[in-house]
Amino acid sequence: MAASVVRDIMTKEIVTIDGDSTALEAAKLMTEKGISSVFIVKDGNPIGIVTERDFIKKICAKELAVSHVRIGDIMSKILTIASPDTPIEVAVQRMVNHKIRRLPIMEREKIVGIITVTDLAKHLRTTLLLEGALSDTGSIDDVIATIDDKH
Repeated sequence: MAASVVRDIMTKEIVTIDGDSTALEAAKLMTEKGISSVFIVKDGNPIGIVTERDFIKKICAKELAVSHVRIGDIMSKILTIASPDTPIEVAVQRMVNHKIRRLPIMEREKIVGIITVTDLAKHLRTTLLLEGALSDTGSIDDVIATIDDKH
């Protein structure tokens, strides 16, 4: 059975850091965990997210000292959220509407997961495999060729 709600495909391992931490501390944490974003919390509540893109645009491009930048000062505000029971299609639409690559999943005001474009790509691949549009050894080029042949 294919996944139909966010809970089925979300990443459940959430990494958070306090907004008063330095960007250097956040960068080390992200590197250690092998992740591309971290949630910023204040008093245990999520207030924002910092991504690799934030580091590039808000620190590197401005030639700021990463050890002197407070992570809370470069975070992006959380624009929208989903609950674990949100249909995947609704979550995708929210991401498109807000032009975001990561969607926090919240339940009872706590972060319980995140949906990323990588999670969505894996879900799409699984769906295509289940529908027989993609063989396990095939490539996306095979799918495109099949689509082109039909049109």
